[in-house]
Amino acid sequence: MLVALTAVPFVQVVLRDLFGAPIVGAEEFTRFLLIVLVFTAFPLVVMDHENIVMAELRELLPHFARRLLAVLTAVAGALAAGFVAYVTWGTIFKNLSNATPTLGIPFWVFLGSTFFGFAVAALLHLLDLRRPPREETKVL
Repeated sequence: MLVALTAVPFVQVVLRDLFGAPIVGAEEFTRFLLIVLVFTAFPLVVMDHENIVMAELRELLPHFARRLLAVLTAVAGALAAGFVAYVTWGTIFKNLSNATPTLGIPFWVFLGSTFFGFAVAALLHLLDLRRPPREETKVL
């Protein structure tokens, strides 16, 4: 998907500027690819604990407070991601007949990737509560 996300605009520019023959709907398709890529990759970020954190503030806290913060972060992450998944699920059914204007890509495809990403992220945050909370992450 990432290769297509970079290739489609490149080909669009080359065809439009050099040959005067743009690809109809290339911008719409690029937007589609970006949305799907971002939301389907979100669970990978959560799974690898690569979320952005305020490490400097966390390091100032005593050990117990850091562990408590890790648990609260996992709970807040699960609640937030679960809420977005829930709202997206309802929105899918309200937009079953809607599609993008040029290519006719159904909106449920965009919303489906959003639902998938946030539902899996919520599950991963909940699974974090089953094992000892991680105090450190790879991103500082």
